[in-house]
Amino acid sequence: MNRSVLLIEPDYKNKYPPMGLMKIATYFRRCGDDVRFFKGDLKKFAAQLLCEEFYQEVKEPRLGKYFPRLIEYIRSGKNEYLEVIPDFDCSPAKGLLQECHIRYKKRDFIKFDFVGVTTLFTFYWAKTIETINYAKMFCKSDGQIMVGGIAATLQPEEIYKETGIHPYIGLLDKPGAIDPDNTDIIDELPLDYSILNEIDYHYPASNAYFGYMTRGCIRSCAFCAVKTLEPEYKDYIGIKEQLEYVDEHFGHQKDLLLMDNNVFASKCFDKIIDEIKECGFAKGATYLPSNEYDIALDNLKRGYNTRGYIRKIVGMYDMISGKLGEEEAGRFFILREDRGLLYPETAEVAQILQFDAIFRPMYDTHVKSVKRNRYIDFNQGMDARLATDENMKKLAEINIRPLRIAFDHYEQREIYCRAIRLAAKYGIKDLSNYLLYNFEDKPDDLYYRMRINVDLCEELGVTIYSFPMKFHPIFDPEYFRNRDYIGTHWNRKFIRAIQAVLNSTKGKVGKGVSFFEEAFGRNIDEFHRLLWMPEEFIIFRRKYDANLRARMADKYTNYTDDDCDLANEWWNEFCQLPEEKLAIVKGIIGKNKFGEGAYTGDDKQILRVLKYYQPHRN
Repeated sequence: MNRSVLLIEPDYKNKYPPMGLMKIATYFRRCGDDVRFFKGDLKKFAAQLLCEEFYQEVKEPRLGKYFPRLIEYIRSGKNEYLEVIPDFDCSPAKGLLQECHIRYKKRDFIKFDFVGVTTLFTFYWAKTIETINYAKMFCKSDGQIMVGGIAATLQPEEIYKETGIHPYIGLLDKPGAIDPDNTDIIDELPLDYSILNEIDYHYPASNAYFGYMTRGCIRSCAFCAVKTLEPEYKDYIGIKEQLEYVDEHFGHQKDLLLMDNNVFASKCFDKIIDEIKECGFAKGATYLPSNEYDIALDNLKRGYNTRGYIRKIVGMYDMISGKLGEEEAGRFFILREDRGLLYPETAEVAQILQFDAIFRPMYDTHVKSVKRNRYIDFNQGMDARLATDENMKKLAEINIRPLRIAFDHYEQREIYCRAIRLAAKYGIKDLSNYLLYNFEDKPDDLYYRMRINVDLCEELGVTIYSFPMKFHPIFDPEYFRNRDYIGTHWNRKFIRAIQAVLNSTKGKVGKGVSFFEEAFGRNIDEFHRLLWMPEEFIIFRRKYDANLRARMADKYTNYTDDDCDLANEWWNEFCQLPEEKLAIVKGIIGKNKFGEGAYTGDDKQILRVLKYYQPHRN
C-alpha cells in the first residue's frame, strides 16, 4: 500500500518494549508500508523530522555533526545554535533552515497516513493525554489515528473526553482490526524488534523474546484489570513459529519473557512446557548470541527498516572505535568521514555496504560470541492455588528464573508456603513475587508476608525477592489519573514509611534475616515504630538509632561524629503521650504534612513530638 506509518509510545519510563506496537509494525511492513517508531519528546521529534527534510535538500555530510544544534534552532529560532557551524551563516542552507523554523512555529509538521499511540498504566495519564493530543498533528487530514493499549481499554470514555478520539478497546485478536479486508490477526504476529533501533531509549528488559502462551485468567480478583484487558481465557497459543521468525530476522534473544496471567490454569500446561523446551529453554539451557552486525547488514540489504539499521550499524562503528588504539581509531575516523559514515543522519546504505570490506574484519576481531545461560520468566506470576506436585515437577523441566508466585493476601499464607515448598522440592531455587498492599489489607499483613518469605529462604535454602506493590484503583474516577489513593487501613505516613525503606533497598526485599530486621524491624512492634517514625530517621537509621548501631556492632563499624540517638529520644517522647494527645499526634502524622498549620494548638508535649518531623533537624 506504501502508507507512511508513525507509531508512538509516550515519554514515560518503562521496563518492557511495546509489544503491541511491535506487532503492528510487523503488520504494516507486511503490507508494504513505511513504518517509523518514536518514544520521547514529540516536540523534538517534530523538529527532527523537519531537520531530516532539510538535510535531504542540502545533502551536506559535514552537517551530521551539528544535527542536535540544527534541531534546537528549528525549535527556538536562536542563532546561537548555528554560530559554531563553519560558514553556515552565509550559506543558502540557512534560508532553508529558517523556513523549517517557521513551519515548526506554525505546527506545519510532516504528516503520516496512520498514527498509532500505545498507552500503559493510568497513573501516566497526564503524559499519555498530552502525547495523544500532540500526535494528532502528525496525522493527515484523511489519515487514521489509533489509540490502544492498557489505559485506552480501561478508560476509553475519559480518553475520548480529553482527546476527541475513540480508542481501540481490547486486543487486536480479530481480522480487520486496521484494514477491514485484511485477514491478519495482529495479536498473533511476531514482534518487529527493528523498531527499537530507531530510538535512544533503552528498555531494561530488551534482550529477550516476548510473548504469550495463554491469554486471560480464570480468576476475577477485585484489584486486577486482566478481566477487562483479556476477558476470555485461552488455554494455548503456540509460540515456536514466532520465535523462529525472530531468530531469522533479528537474531537469537537471550531470555524468554511470557506475559501469561495464569498459565497453571491451562489444560494444555504440559504441551506449553514441552514447546518451551523445544524452543531452547530446557533445564540448563544456553545459547550463542547471533552476530548482530550480520543481522543488521542483512536487513539493510533487503530494505527492512533502513532507518533503524543505519542507526544500529553507525552505533557499531562507534563501539568498535572505542576499542581501538589512538592511531588506529584516527585512521578509522578518517575512513568513515570520507564516506559520510560518522553520523546516522548522513550515512547512506550504499556506502555502508561498500564499507563492509573494511569494517567486518575489525568487528570480527573485537566482538566474540560467548555461550551464555538463558532463562524463561513467566513475568506475571503463577497462581499458588493451582500448584500441584505434577505441574511443579513439569515446570522444573525448563530453565525458569525466577519463578514468580503471587502472595497477594496474608490469609492465603498456607497455600503460598505449600507452593514455595513444592518449588524447592523440585529444585527451583530462584523465586520472586509481588506483594500487594494498600488494598483491603492492613500494614501488619505486609510485614508478616515479607517475614514469611525471609523465613522460607532460611528454611529451604532458596532465594525469594519480594517486591511490595502499592494498590492503585484504576477504575475509580477520583484516582485513576494519579497515585494518591490510600487504603482503608493505611494512611499517607505509613505509605511513605514503606516507600522510604524500599527506596533504600531498590524496591525489593531479599533473603537474609539481619537485612530484613534492620529494614523492617525484628517484630511487629518494631515495624509499628517504623511506620510512625520521622522519615529522616528511617532513611538514616544507623545515624539516628544508637540501639541499632549497638545491635549491628559486628557489622557496622564506620561511625561518625554525627551519629546520635534522636530516634530513641523521639520514640520515648511519642510513647509518653497520654491517649488523647497521642490520638491528636497520630492524626497529624498520618497526613504526612508537617508544615505551618499542621497543628494549631500550643500543647508543649505535642509540639515536642512534632518537632522531630521537621526536616533537617539538628
